[in-house]
Amino acid sequence: MGSMKKGVETEELRARLSFSNASDRLHILPRAHSSPLFFQERACVRIERMMNSFVKWALILFVLVSIILNIVLIGIHTSKAPKCSTQHVQPLKRKHDERSLVFADLSRQEYLQVQQFMLKQKDLDISTNSITKPWENFLFLIDLSLPKKADALAYLDGKSAKPDREATVVVFHGAKGYVKEYVVGPLPNPTYHRDVTIERYNMELPITARTVTIGEYDLLFKYVGEVFSKLGKLMKESFDVDQNKKVNAFEQMPRGIRSGDRKTWISFFRDMSGMYIHPVGFELLINHESVNASEWKVERLFYNGQYFDTVDELKEKYDTGSIKKIVYKETPDYGSLKPRRKLLQIGPQLFNAEGKRYSISNNHVLYLDWSFAFGLSSVTGLRVFDVRFKSDRIIYELSVQEAMSVYGSVTPGMILTKFLDASIGIGRFAHELVRGVDCPHEATYVDTYRYIDVSVPVRYRNSICVFEHNMGQPLRRHFADFFSNSYGGMVNSALVFRTITAIGNYDYMWDFIFYQSGSVEAKVHATGYISSSYLVDGSLKYGHQVAENVLGNIHTHFINFKVDLDVLGLNNFFQTKDMEYVNVSLPWMPDHYAMVPQLVEKQLQTEQEAALRYDTKTPRYLHIASNKTNRWGHHRSYRLQVISFTGDHLPESQAEERAMSWARYKVAITKHKDLEQFSSSLYNQNNIWKPAVDFSKYIEDNENIEDEDLVAWVTTGFLHIPHSEDIPNTVTVGNGGGVLLRPHNYFDEDPSIHSADSVYIDPGSEDSCENNRMACLAQETCSPVLEPFTYNGFDGVMKFED
Repeated sequence: MGSMKKGVETEELRARLSFSNASDRLHILPRAHSSPLFFQERACVRIERMMNSFVKWALILFVLVSIILNIVLIGIHTSKAPKCSTQHVQPLKRKHDERSLVFADLSRQEYLQVQQFMLKQKDLDISTNSITKPWENFLFLIDLSLPKKADALAYLDGKSAKPDREATVVVFHGAKGYVKEYVVGPLPNPTYHRDVTIERYNMELPITARTVTIGEYDLLFKYVGEVFSKLGKLMKESFDVDQNKKVNAFEQMPRGIRSGDRKTWISFFRDMSGMYIHPVGFELLINHESVNASEWKVERLFYNGQYFDTVDELKEKYDTGSIKKIVYKETPDYGSLKPRRKLLQIGPQLFNAEGKRYSISNNHVLYLDWSFAFGLSSVTGLRVFDVRFKSDRIIYELSVQEAMSVYGSVTPGMILTKFLDASIGIGRFAHELVRGVDCPHEATYVDTYRYIDVSVPVRYRNSICVFEHNMGQPLRRHFADFFSNSYGGMVNSALVFRTITAIGNYDYMWDFIFYQSGSVEAKVHATGYISSSYLVDGSLKYGHQVAENVLGNIHTHFINFKVDLDVLGLNNFFQTKDMEYVNVSLPWMPDHYAMVPQLVEKQLQTEQEAALRYDTKTPRYLHIASNKTNRWGHHRSYRLQVISFTGDHLPESQAEERAMSWARYKVAITKHKDLEQFSSSLYNQNNIWKPAVDFSKYIEDNENIEDEDLVAWVTTGFLHIPHSEDIPNTVTVGNGGGVLLRPHNYFDEDPSIHSADSVYIDPGSEDSCENNRMACLAQETCSPVLEPFTYNGFDGVMKFED
């Protein structure tokens, strides 16, 4: 504004000077020649003309300098900035195949079509309320119903028509006291719904087996509020809780000790960042078995290491001072993940030097020699299908099945805790990924839609990411320093397919990784917050103290993957390889012996033989093999290499163990059956004593597994003994596991030798680009242009009114 005003004043002054000079010349010129005023006026005119000329030439000079400077800067920038090259970009090796849509998650429109169809079925009497109460009939879940494998393969291989597209629908029949699963189809315009509960589970599902819904949580929190109102003095003095301040609830599972129970210990935590590591020392056991909330009751209370039978008992003993009290004390916000220091620099970023080498169309991914279809189940999470390498189908299905934790504690809630995450939905909690943190900035992000415990399908933006990643070490290399001097190597670039699920306190990062050597890796890393309990007498037997009055509780992490390998077809067998030392007579000195490692191969014939338990020694090499051989006469196979640091599995003597019996086995091989689709179920958590799916029954029939379509069920994980470095939260480093699927005699040589990423240097060719693209990288690649940062991840989170 100041410069604008000055400009206006200058123009006004010039106008006045011009008018005054003109007037003088007109009226006073004859006698003004000899007066001082005349010379003064003439000087002003000359000065003004000189100033105008100076300004004009200054402006011209400024423009010329600006033009020259810009040309110089452009030249400098051009010489320094990498140039874009398109001539070396490799075209995709194959085309996208729309047949992958047979595995695609339901679209928003399909969800709505199924929902409207089910709501019209008068015999089901499904409620249309946005938040349904337990006594109503509630359409809880809609998810894709996978086609039978034989039908899908026939369609994928061009031998039959596309199988009918169907949805699985879960209805909680609160009014009738049971849960039902229906298959609805065909999509997009459904005409039938079929009850498949008995077919899938060989049992009826009681209403107490249902997942706790948002509607039930709403009632539970209101009920807890009524309890708090009766303990106003205690809540204020011990926890600083009043009308303006609150504590947060965290439920423990399973809900009771026998089938039919729905009795939940609820622990309370301070309303602070990372609430899970701020326990207050107060827990309630609420019986909410009835679908009628008016019949709910508090059965036990736990306060500062002491038990009470009723609310009135606790209140009376607190008011009379006959118990050991908790006195509220402010605590630091040690659970916050806010940066502790000013951010001054950003770390290294990934960028694609010559554009992305993968492509995504619908639910189909192409990457160099790889192709696969993908989906994200609300219940089980990430999964891929029809995985092919150089057009050969390697894997029919690779999927997450279950994530389970068993906790140790002396406090009532956690002493029983065994979390089965599929029972609340693993994929359900795949929220938006943060660009540049959860995945590289330049990754491709994919939206998903889900319908679970909602009234309309919900879109989760950027909940899957795909990116090619330099793994940070060469895939292979050799420097020949004695003879034939040369260097040959290849960077380990692989495609990562990822989602992250934030299930309560824990965040699980799920990766499927596709390597140029023909290997596929399924892995998981855990982060998030540990679950903690209030420190009382005896607590230190169950973990380490990590903050004031806070115990980090010991717990296990078990993860189950389904690996349906089809090695050159469906006729496969299970082979193991290992080593043993044998005492061998030396051929040139027969009277001398040496212990020499020898290859030991076995072919296992039945499911029970091939159920390899964690508590026994297992062979180190495990193979799904084909009867076909490679060039050297060896069976072409894929090896299952399990990376695991699991703790001990729950003893089989415990009634709850049947709901997680898959965790007995490091690897279990079964004959493929469409009705043995999952190792766990949505209902195992809340009816853990009579589980809908007992995986061990898949093995009991002990079927033959020679020359059959085989499925490998792989269990991995780690034991977690929390420690002070888990504050504020757990890091991914060292906290995970997985399974690597590696070709073993499948190829005649390492297929990555044909990769364009290979580098070869011999003396005299150090600067040549012919066999070493790295030599020309600076001249031929493009600098990254980053997209603006956006994040909408809070749009779909659960919200409860205070």
